[in-house]
Amino acid sequence: MAYKIQIIGAVGSGKTTMARGLAEKLGIPHYEIDNVAWERRPGGDVRRSPEALDKLLASIVSGEAWITEGTHPHDWVRPCFREAELIVFLDPPYRVRTMRIIRRFARQKIGIDAAHYRPTWTIFRKMFKWNHTFERRDKPELLVHFRKVYPGKLIVIRRAEELNL
Repeated sequence: MAYKIQIIGAVGSGKTTMARGLAEKLGIPHYEIDNVAWERRPGGDVRRSPEALDKLLASIVSGEAWITEGTHPHDWVRPCFREAELIVFLDPPYRVRTMRIIRRFARQKIGIDAAHYRPTWTIFRKMFKWNHTFERRDKPELLVHFRKVYPGKLIVIRRAEELNL
């Protein structure tokens, strides 16, 4: 059976962990939207051109089965939502996400966990801001939008026990 799944949630919500777990269980590829948007280079990340983004994303969503995950539904990411059979909105409590941000940053800083980006104090502070903005502004708007535009595709997961991986 083929699966096309889009996972969305705030920073620290567990998107990548869920995508990896599902991909392994289902035997299908998963893609982090950040790694689609940014070309990872030793000297620093370079944002892909709109044309390169469209081409890369088209090749992903034209596949028979895939999982994509990211924080926001930017305009260029809409094909993922449109083609997905299932949209998973991860919504753990704000305090849980905050603790995950702290734990991940600490583990990256001491070299336990790898990062696709350089874990600086600036990015650490931005993650708190992003988490707050997502909770207060983005989440309510996104839930209304997804329920209206993609009826029947959306599931909201608030607790790890609901994942059933």
